[in-house]
This record gives sequence, structure tokens and C-alpha cells, in this order.
Amino acid sequence: MTANTVSRPPRETVTGSGPSGSGPRRRPRGRTLTRVLPLAPAVVLLAIFLIGPVIWSFYGSFTDAALTGSSAQDPQWVGLDNYLTLFTDPVFPLSLWLTFVFVVASAIVGQNFLGLGIALLTNRASKVVSAVVGTAVVAAWVLPEIVAAFVAYAYFSEDGTLNQVLAAAGMTGPNWLYSFPMLSIILANAWRGTAFSMMVYRAALNDVPVEVTEAAMIDGADGIKRLTWITIPMIKNSIATNLMLITLQTLSVFTLIWVMTAGGPGNESTTLPIMAFQEAFKFGDIGYGTAIATVMLLIGAAFSLVYIRALRPEKV
Repeated sequence: MTANTVSRPPRETVTGSGPSGSGPRRRPRGRTLTRVLPLAPAVVLLAIFLIGPVIWSFYGSFTDAALTGSSAQDPQWVGLDNYLTLFTDPVFPLSLWLTFVFVVASAIVGQNFLGLGIALLTNRASKVVSAVVGTAVVAAWVLPEIVAAFVAYAYFSEDGTLNQVLAAAGMTGPNWLYSFPMLSIILANAWRGTAFSMMVYRAALNDVPVEVTEAAMIDGADGIKRLTWITIPMIKNSIATNLMLITLQTLSVFTLIWVMTAGGPGNESTTLPIMAFQEAFKFGDIGYGTAIATVMLLIGAAFSLVYIRALRPEKV
């Protein structure tokens, strides 16, 4: 061996699980079971109380199940008849459109923007003002839905609080629930649900580094520019999460609309949940009502996929 030769220790050979001793290592089967086993009760409960009813409901939408008659005891398979009826039912496209308007106006625009605006204002206000405003907004959210619905009904009814205030100012208000039913339920739902968005955004704003905002102020960025180029990009995941949650919640709102307008007058405020309830329990056609509910489920799943895609981390 010459002087320039450096002896190297032999490389360690990593044996794998394959017959030739090469390939990726596999985790011991016992360790995998130890990690998965604690999840088994949650998986069983999820299957019993969520997946099971969804599958059974999906099956029921292909039958002529009813509340009364022979179909109540022995529902028959009717295939796609219930779904084909949706294309000929004049109420369904109207309900679909009203549901879209209700979700966009009261949740995506109303609750989302009001919640962000109130969160920004309370974040800059004093502790006393922030506490008072936060309590007033949250009070509507913590009310049981049936109580909030009756409060909204009392406010928008013909002799309700809103018209009493207008009368004191020398003006005569219309019957809001009859003349403007969709506007009434949109405002009522935005009033009740804004608190959730406000709390989400207040928590998100607290995570925005103060140093970044102060640096932008030193560089001369005004409030609008700081909000547009710093705050919103930093809380975009919270925005997407909030939009997903309030969209799904608003899509299934039933009690508020049923107490305030019951879908009327006529069908002017009949959203998909109201239509599904009426078809299933007012007219007794369980199969057709379940088909409408299944369409709602698919719409909710589509919204979820869009928002989940928006929440994916960006690839660097």
C-alpha cells in the first residue's frame, strides 16, 4: 500500500425485505397494527352513523318509498325515475336557483365579508369596544336555531320590530316576509352566522406577524394595500376553510327558512332543503324527497372538492 492510499471502512449493507436483500424496508406488522387499532372505534362509529345512512339514503332515492299506501310497507325499485322527475318538475330548477342565491348572498358574501370586516375592526379597536362588539355578534350565533328563527320572524313580520322602527321615523314598511322573502331570510342567516366567520378571522389575524405589517407601513403601504398584499395572502388558508364550512352549513339551512316563510309565498323562498322536506313529509313521497336530498349531497361534495383543492399546499 502506497503512502497516498487511504483505507476506507467497508460500507454497511442495508438489507431489505426482498429475497435478494435489497429494496425498501417494511414496518413491522405489529407496529402498524398498534397505530391503526386505536382508530378502529372511530372508523366503526363513522361507518354506522355517517356512511351507513348516506348509503341507505342513496338507495332509497331509487325506490318509490312513501309514508302511506303499499309503498310504505314494500317500496319498489324504480331506477332513475325520481331523478328524471326532477327535470320535469318546475319547482326544482327554481329551488336550485334560490339555493344558489341564498348560499352566495348570505354565506359567501354576507357572512364571509362581514366576518372579515368585523374581525379587522375589532383587531384595531380597544379591548372594551372589541369585547362589546364581539359579544353582540356572538350572541346571535349561540342562540338555538329555532330561537334565532323566531327572533328573525318577529323582526321582519308585518307588525315586527323593523316596521315599528320605520313607523316611528314616519315611514311605512312592507310585509317583508311576503314581499321580499328571499331578502329577509338572506339577511337573517347572515346576521346569525357572521359570528363564526368573525372568530375564524380574528384567530387568523392574530397569527399575522406584526413585523411584516410594520415593515409595510414604513415602506408607505396604506391600509388597503396592506390588506390586499399582506394580510389576505397570509390568511388565505383560513379564508378557504371558512368558506367551505359556512357554505356547507348554509346549504343545509332548514329551520330558519321554515319558521320565517315555510318556503312561501308560493315557492319564492323554497330552497332545496325545504323542497325535499315538503316532498317527503308533506306530500308523502319519501323516494322523491330523498332524491332531492341526494342532489344536495352531491352539490355539497362538489363545493368541498373545490375548497379542498384550494387548501392544497403550493409546490415549491
